[in-house]
Amino acid sequence: MEKNINNALRLRKEGNLEGSNQLLLELLENKIDDPYLNYQTAWSFDIIEREAEAVYYYEKSIQNGLEGVNLEGAYLGLGSTYRTLGKYDLAKKTLKSGLDKFQTNNAFKVFYSMVLYNLGQYSEGMEVLLHLIATTSEDNEVRAYQKAILYYSDKLDRTW
Repeated sequence: MEKNINNALRLRKEGNLEGSNQLLLELLENKIDDPYLNYQTAWSFDIIEREAEAVYYYEKSIQNGLEGVNLEGAYLGLGSTYRTLGKYDLAKKTLKSGLDKFQTNNAFKVFYSMVLYNLGQYSEGMEVLLHLIATTSEDNEVRAYQKAILYYSDKLDRTW
């Protein structure tokens, strides 16, 4: 098999996650600073549940100038990975940075609310989720109560 990134991505798509990871690591030997290759390697560690090893590659991909949708994915992947490793403060900082950079990507809000939960910031986490649900749901019943959901989203601990 030819050693190139397309083959590594094809292996991943076919379910050969370990083979894809190994090929990406081999490719990195000659292009250690390539941001896209580092991102794909991070992702490959994530999906084989070796999150601790993914962190280095996510960080390197971001530091080395990854751009566009891949940068978006790297921030989300890194933030989520930090969260699964119990590094909640780093997760919160990374996901918040991603939210600031990629304001239209609602997945950041979901993962951000998860880390707020992990940090015991339940009200803030629920506020983020409720706001997201109220503003993006296509469900007719949710839409009928959009104003109420938005109103109560930051008042969950209040009683009248």
